[in-house]
Amino acid sequence: MPRYRSLFACIGLFALTATCTRTVPDTRDADVKAVKGVEAAWVEDIATKDVDKFAGYYSDDASLLMPNAPIINGKDNIKAALKPMLADPKFALTFQSTRADASKGGDFVYTVGTYSMTVSRPNDKTAATDKGKYLTVFKKLADGSWKAVADMISSDMPARSERPQHRRHRPTRARRRTRSR
Repeated sequence: MPRYRSLFACIGLFALTATCTRTVPDTRDADVKAVKGVEAAWVEDIATKDVDKFAGYYSDDASLLMPNAPIINGKDNIKAALKPMLADPKFALTFQSTRADASKGGDFVYTVGTYSMTVSRPNDKTAATDKGKYLTVFKKLADGSWKAVADMISSDMPARSERPQHRRHRPTRARRRTRSR
């Protein structure tokens, strides 16, 4: 009988292990497809220049990383930063992912791609177009929607060099003496 106890215990443990182990379905392809759909809708909504629609693609705790600027944290702060940009009559933004990958757990997708953004130059209000690349990390929320939690753009344009400050030309001592005479 003791021999059978250990056999029954082993069978019981095996059955318990088999029933407790569950395989998570691989949803990566569907997740990537869903996020690409979100990005396509985002581009369409950007064209409306509606700041609420634009910011609606960010999670409440999202971070936006723009060139030459501090990190903007939180949807409300992102909305405030986007408002003047969207008010620009020449503003236009399009982007297209060239790569996307999803986590095995089904809760994160990142996209990498290219963008083109047109804004008014501050000094003469003519249109200036910037082209570059972006990286966006999306998170699947409890309601099943996908929201951007981190969004970064990086321009392909060369960085503006610091312009040297022009000092007013000062005449040499000898020239100053001759002027004063």
